[in-house]
Order: sequence, then structure tokens, then C-alpha cells
Amino acid sequence: MIIETQLNDGTPVCIRRVRREDEQRLRDGIAQLSPQSRYLRFFSGMREAPPQVLRTLASPDGHDHLAWGALRTDLPDTPALGVVHAFRDKDDPDSAEFSVAVVDAYHGRGLARLLTAVLLLDCAGEGLTRFTVHILPENRPALALARSLGAEGAGYEGGVTVLEIDIAAALASLRAEADVPGLAAVFAQAEKGGGPGHGPLGEGAAAG
Repeated sequence: MIIETQLNDGTPVCIRRVRREDEQRLRDGIAQLSPQSRYLRFFSGMREAPPQVLRTLASPDGHDHLAWGALRTDLPDTPALGVVHAFRDKDDPDSAEFSVAVVDAYHGRGLARLLTAVLLLDCAGEGLTRFTVHILPENRPALALARSLGAEGAGYEGGVTVLEIDIAAALASLRAEADVPGLAAVFAQAEKGGGPGHGPLGEGAAAG
């Protein structure tokens, strides 16, 4: 399934599942992150992710690893703007580790919320009920996003804040938001194609 929507400034984007052939797009996206953004996302200033990390990020199976990416559709090379992942906890199959990354040039334009909404819908369809997220204390935008989704503190490990997010409550929060206009299109298209209560979001042809 491909979801067509737009950022807060009207930039058109599509959101679709990450596939193995997206590995180069992921590599390019990581290279576009500022050193600070790479550190906040990966807890490392690496300019390139190790090959095994890239292979993992580009190999979601649709159940234990869910991943969606956003592409800009008005440019010929449809560059990747951001990606969101959920890795199911092997010891707690109702929970998944959640992460989101957005290219610096697109920060503050509503993309993280759009990606998160799609992932939440997909995860709910796959039987997940909550996210765990690890965030560095200095990553204020990520903390603000998590808390806006109803995140609650679950601990502090090795200098990293651990939060838990209830998926149903987070979806309700995003549905109620009026300042991210692209969210309405996300929910309308996702649920037409299949969402919570209708099975997982369906596959579809790739854009770009």
C-alpha cells in the first residue's frame, strides 16, 4: 500500500513499506543527517551505518520488523526523507522497539508524525499493543514527540531515557491533532486499505 499525503508546508510525499532494494536510499539518508542527528538517532556519530546494520534496516519482514519510509514525489529521484521502524521484542511479543529518523532539511514539517501514524496503524494490525523507545535526554524533539503520544517513563539505562507508548492511546492522540493536516489523509487511506480491526496495512507497488 502507498499512502499519498503532504507535509505541513504542502510538500507532496508518499509513505510506503521499506524493501530490501531501499538499502541505498537508507545509506544516502543517513549520510544526509547532520553529525548531531546521527548521534541522537544511533547514539554514534558514524557517517555511514555498518553494512550489517543497513541490511537489517532494509529487511523488514512485516511482522517482527515493520518499517515504512517517506519519499518526496515531486522530484525525479524520489529521495527518501525519513523512515520509521518497529522491532518486536522477542521476550514480549506485544511490545516493539520504536525509532524514527527524518533528514535534517525536513525537521519541523510534520513528517515524523505522519510516519509514526502509519507505523502505529500497521503495528496495531500485527497485534502489538505498545512501543518502547530509547531516547537520549538531550534529544528534546524526540522526547516531545514521544510525550505527545502519551509516553510514560519506564527507566533510565546507561544515560538513555526509556519510555513506553500505548499504541491505541497514541493513535487516538494523533487522530485528534489538527495542526498536522497530512494526518487526515494518512488515516483515511490506511484504513481504506486495511488498518486496526481490518488486518495489517496491505502491500503495494513502489513509488519511485
